[in-house]
Amino acid sequence: MTRAIFRLREFRLVPDAEPDAEPVTFTMQCAVCEQTSGSHTTQSVSQKWVVRHLKESPEHLTYREMITRPYRFEPGAWL
Repeated sequence: MTRAIFRLREFRLVPDAEPDAEPVTFTMQCAVCEQTSGSHTTQSVSQKWVVRHLKESPEHLTYREMITRPYRFEPGAWL
């Protein structure tokens, strides 16, 4: 019979700030027609899309911002 020893470890969920982490991206979506700006790494590019979309569709006055932020688990103390 084989014996095994298991050790438990704490982990903490943190935003991934490692150099190889995926970038934080911003996407704006029209709440009326659900058209999107596409994902961009700068918030201002997505917000400029909203202005263009409003000019094309003046009755579309509500929007939502979707932010994609990578996270990772950071190992902590052994229990």
